[in-house]
Amino acid sequence: MSKKKELSPELKAECDAAKALFMSRKNSLGLTQAKLAEEADISAAAVAMYLNGTNPLNAKFAVVLSRLLDVPVEKFSPRLYEELRSLGAGPSSSTMDSKRTGAADKVLEMLQKHAGKKLDDEAQERILAAVTQTITEERATNVIAADFSGRRLLPGDISIPQYDIRAAMGHGQVPAEYSEVIRNVVIREEVLREKGITYTSAKALSMITGWGQSMEGTINDKDPVIVDRGVSDYQGEGVYVLTWHGDLLIKRLQRRDENHVWLISDNRNYEKQSARIEDVTIHAKVLLVWNARKI
Repeated sequence: MSKKKELSPELKAECDAAKALFMSRKNSLGLTQAKLAEEADISAAAVAMYLNGTNPLNAKFAVVLSRLLDVPVEKFSPRLYEELRSLGAGPSSSTMDSKRTGAADKVLEMLQKHAGKKLDDEAQERILAAVTQTITEERATNVIAADFSGRRLLPGDISIPQYDIRAAMGHGQVPAEYSEVIRNVVIREEVLREKGITYTSAKALSMITGWGQSMEGTINDKDPVIVDRGVSDYQGEGVYVLTWHGDLLIKRLQRRDENHVWLISDNRNYEKQSARIEDVTIHAKVLLVWNARKI
């Protein structure tokens, strides 16, 4: 089983500073980690990994934390503050680069303008799309650009965000980021209904990529899968996205006894494993492989 690499002292210091600010202000502001997770549209486990220094802070989480705590990003992460300010920056002598820098600043203004307010899903997607597009165009990286077409959804359409996260179906991978949207996929609600798929809400639907061979036959290596993030506890036998001892996995769960569940690999070459329920954090339930196979 792979082991999570520790953060550098600098990145760990950012997490410590963010946690210290959160702890010092949460009572007066009425904040909880659950509220922070809701505002950032990530799981509570992901918030804990940021604040405890398991995963490095990223720009989106830093902006949300800054807004909720009413403190500037530079207060806990000068690195991300400069990254946000430099979005769109190129050679300073170019007029076009100056215009692009101004566009990036407008993105920051949009984010700060909503201080103290909850951004709805559409607003978050449009702002993140602008940020992602700026980073992609100006830095010419190899990161996949967000695909936000801007077309209006038709009645019966469901827009499902695809996240840059791989859930291992073998030995496991430590979750790196839970919040980076790389594109939105539109699916007709009737397709899910015809497949007999039920879910907590359309907003809770997301798409991630499976990685590995242990679920082969049900979910193959690199298959995109639709998951329901509204499911955060065991709801009977099924396939779940979960964290166990620091590894993010897709496994079939089956109750063993009052305090344990079986982690089952559908590939018969892999043995099932027993796990204490308290050691398993459920992030979502897997509903459908994107080739339309129902789980």
